[in-house]
Amino acid sequence: MRKRIFQRPAAFVLLGVMAITLCASLLLQREEPAVASAAEITNWGLSFQKEGEAPVGNASAEYLKQFDSYYVGDANQKTIYLTFDCGFENGNTAAILDALKKHDAKACFFVVGNYLETAPDLVQRMVEEGHLVGNHTYHHPDMSKIGDMASFQQEIGAVEEKFRQITGQDMPKYYRPPQGKFNESNLKMAQELGYQTIFWSLAYVDWYTDKQPTQEEAYQKLLPRIHPGAIVLLHVTSQTNGEIMDELLTKWEEQGYTFGTLDQLTAQGN
Repeated sequence: MRKRIFQRPAAFVLLGVMAITLCASLLLQREEPAVASAAEITNWGLSFQKEGEAPVGNASAEYLKQFDSYYVGDANQKTIYLTFDCGFENGNTAAILDALKKHDAKACFFVVGNYLETAPDLVQRMVEEGHLVGNHTYHHPDMSKIGDMASFQQEIGAVEEKFRQITGQDMPKYYRPPQGKFNESNLKMAQELGYQTIFWSLAYVDWYTDKQPTQEEAYQKLLPRIHPGAIVLLHVTSQTNGEIMDELLTKWEEQGYTFGTLDQLTAQGN
């Protein structure tokens, strides 16, 4: 039997690293224009300018598009693209899937090796219920520090192979950089491998399992900042997300939003 790379304690250590880095990204709120180039950027960041409108990324949508990369959709369409990062299973994914099914909303779940190894039944359910399963790398490293294609492809390919073993299908070609860490070389390598890189335009601090936001705190972050074309990033490790998902989707629908897929998003960009 193949030895598992991560056990649960290691997963919690991994989550802590993810949290610290992503928190720094989410708190990047400087009032400055998007840059035209991301050659030197290694940490995805957003600047929220106005409630109800898409934030400005520290790499522009136009810049990212040349590498088949996205962080936001059409500003003229009240469509939300739901994505979930899956570092490890924490007992909340089933509730999230139940809520998505109730609302006939499809999402993309970005999985790492640990999740594939420990929750293959949930991965299979995602596929059976029409969701996309994306590539979040096998070991969740800082990919901006990986400069050669062989190492980059190894991280991506290991996820593809495990997904194929579980589902009998090829993995959809969507990639999310761990911790939001990237550089231009990474975007090019992902593109060469046939992947489209997916960042996000809305997220909140939902990953600390021992310091979960209250439901009210979650709504205060997620409702005012929703915007047309939003690519929403949530974590399946969050108990709060599992508890609020049904009502959250209802509230967004009441605001006039519908739910789209990454397939639809990227088709618009071509």
